[in-house]
Amino acid sequence: MVKAVVGANWGDEGKGKITDMLAQDADIVIRFQGGANAGHTIVNKYGKFALHTLPSGVFYDHVTNIIGNGVALNIPKVMDEIKGIVDRGVPMPKLKISNRAQIVMPYHILFDQYEEERLGGKSFGSTKSGIAPFYSDKYAKIGFQVSELFDEDTLKDKVQSVLAVKNILLENLYHKPAIDPAELLETLHGYRDMVAPYVADVSKFLWDAEKEGKIILLEGQLGTLKDPDHGIYPMVTSSSTLAAYGAIGAGIPPYAIKQVVTVCKAYSSAVGAGAFVSEIFGDEADELRRRGGDGGEYGATTGRPRRMGWFDCVASKYGCRLQGTTDVAFTVLDVLGYLDEIPVCTGYEINGKVTDEFPVTVELEKAKPVLETLPGWKCDIRGIKKYEDLPENCRNYIEFIEKRIGFPITMISNGPSRDDIIYR
Repeated sequence: MVKAVVGANWGDEGKGKITDMLAQDADIVIRFQGGANAGHTIVNKYGKFALHTLPSGVFYDHVTNIIGNGVALNIPKVMDEIKGIVDRGVPMPKLKISNRAQIVMPYHILFDQYEEERLGGKSFGSTKSGIAPFYSDKYAKIGFQVSELFDEDTLKDKVQSVLAVKNILLENLYHKPAIDPAELLETLHGYRDMVAPYVADVSKFLWDAEKEGKIILLEGQLGTLKDPDHGIYPMVTSSSTLAAYGAIGAGIPPYAIKQVVTVCKAYSSAVGAGAFVSEIFGDEADELRRRGGDGGEYGATTGRPRRMGWFDCVASKYGCRLQGTTDVAFTVLDVLGYLDEIPVCTGYEINGKVTDEFPVTVELEKAKPVLETLPGWKCDIRGIKKYEDLPENCRNYIEFIEKRIGFPITMISNGPSRDDIIYR
């Protein structure tokens, strides 16, 4: 049985907590796309953690954690991350890394930084983790697969031929020093030794596990609106953030995915540039940011303050539809307890017409939010375990949104720990 946990919006929806919670009953947790450019925040008995590439099942002894072929694999970062959790008392996780995963090269990170510098005010708000250059190279067929680290002749030839092109760009476009092939080869030998204990034929492992009836959890990074095809292009990430891509990024049949849990925040937040219709500013945004998440709304990887907004029914309905949602997990609802009234974005006004369908980016840039205001519940809902015990206005808020997005809200998160959850 394969389940996917994915985001409905711009990322930062609280997927880490939901994956961590569902991992209690899973055998395998797999990251299937993205790199170390975004993080999942998890609070458990060991403390508070921000994971970047490691799957959110690493806190359980019984879970096999997998980094799939669709991931942008930054080998030193993964090793640091393993050390980081083990040093804090977490048992060494069971980890497999796909032999078909591709490697974030040191020059990918340099190119990401140099290109953002070159673009100046027209930059994409990159986290400078090398993600766009990595995926560009992957699809230009000059990326390095993990398996290639173990064939010295292939590796030597490839380093020479790839650097011939990269060094021309470095010296002539960016006016930076060239990369020495011998030094890069030495670095890659180091990567090979680090990754060797974990390398596996992941798709075969998953095929067998699925046949045996194991519970497999696909963990997505970011959300629908950051997908390069269906998101707010070009202010998107460079790999597909949709559950459908889980089949490709993990190497499983698409029909194996039986449940798609799409995570939605009870309000909106976004890191990075791009259209964000329900965005709020000033004191109102500062207050929500300060109270939000666990310790405030700041990026798990960058520490950047997140942009804040009210819940967006238009974006969330679209986000859930593209994910193929079977269940919505509704997170950080407890944060809204301070508000007398809670605005909700129910439509977009574009060129004088109101729509509840999410438009393409050029139209989205012109959209103004149509807001409806609901009464708040003015109390702390942490610790409540039963849906019926939530305040009436809180239940009304959930049911209003559920009706507008058209997908069932079956899990409600009312606090940061894995036990703060209400099942409907």
